[in-house]
Amino acid sequence: MFTDSNSLKNKFLFILLSLSLSLFAQTELSNALNDLCVFIKDLIPITAMLMITASGAVYAGGQFMGAETRARANVWATSMLTGAVIGILIVVLVPWVLEIMLGQPIDCS
Repeated sequence: MFTDSNSLKNKFLFILLSLSLSLFAQTELSNALNDLCVFIKDLIPITAMLMITASGAVYAGGQFMGAETRARANVWATSMLTGAVIGILIVVLVPWVLEIMLGQPIDCS
């Protein structure tokens, strides 16, 4: 089948191809993570603000209803506030986590 020289040549070409593809993937990964960071920093704060506003509306609306609906409204409002706080934490921590994953600074502006 393959002689020793062809086998060595094929292994060398495979390693060279793998190295070039990994360098290309590194550049593409860097661009993709940068875009993800920008997307998160643009979308999540707006969503968190809307969730805080909606939780206030749900809580206030639940106060006009009966006891069971009021209890459900309190749970829903608390869940929305918790989601908003988690979203804000994600926005704060994403650049730091992506820098650790990529190994280089990320521009999230």
